[in-house]
Amino acid sequence: MLLDLVMERKIAALVLPTLEGMGYELVRVVIQGKGSRILQVMAERQDRAAMSVEDCARLSRAVSAVLDVADLIQWPYVLEVSSPGFERPLTRMGDFSRFTGSETRLETWRSIAGRRRFRGRLLGINEAGAVRLALHEGREVVIPHAEVAKAKLVFTDELAAAQRQERHSRRNERNRQTSVRNGNLKEQGTRDR
Repeated sequence: MLLDLVMERKIAALVLPTLEGMGYELVRVVIQGKGSRILQVMAERQDRAAMSVEDCARLSRAVSAVLDVADLIQWPYVLEVSSPGFERPLTRMGDFSRFTGSETRLETWRSIAGRRRFRGRLLGINEAGAVRLALHEGREVVIPHAEVAKAKLVFTDELAAAQRQERHSRRNERNRQTSVRNGNLKEQGTRDR
C-alpha cells in the first residue's frame, strides 16, 4: 500500500504537466489490484464541461505516451482514464471549497473525535486549511486536510440538480459567447422590427 502511494504520487507528478497543457485537471491517480494491475488516471476539464469519451481517449493516448517514455512502471498494468462522475472523489484542497454544501463521506488516516469514518454536509475549509463537516447528529467536526485518507460526494437529488444547473449555465455561457463572436447578440430588451 505504501509503495503504491509513493508510485501514485510519482505518476501524478509525471502526467500532471501533460494534462494541464491539454486543458484538463488531474483529480487523482490510483493503482488497483495485484498481478496485472489497473492504473486509474482520473481527470476533468479545466472549463468544467462534461468529459466525453473522446476526452478520455485523447488523454489515454497522451498519458500512455508519457508513461512509455518515462519507463517508470516495471509491472504489467492496464491504463484506465476516467472522469470523476457524480460520486466524485474529493482529492484537492479546492474540491472541499468547490463542493461546499454537498453530502460527503470522509475517511481519515487515524481516529478523530473517536472515529475514522464520517458522513455529513461539507462546510468547506477553515482558515487553517482543515475540512469542516456538519454531521447528521447535529455537531460539526474539523479534520486537518492531511488526515483525510478518502473523501467523496454522496449522490443525492440535490447534487444531481446542482450538476444539471452547472451544465446548463456552462451551455448558456458557451452559446452566448458564440453569439457574440458571430455578431448575433442583440441588446437585451430590444426586438426585431
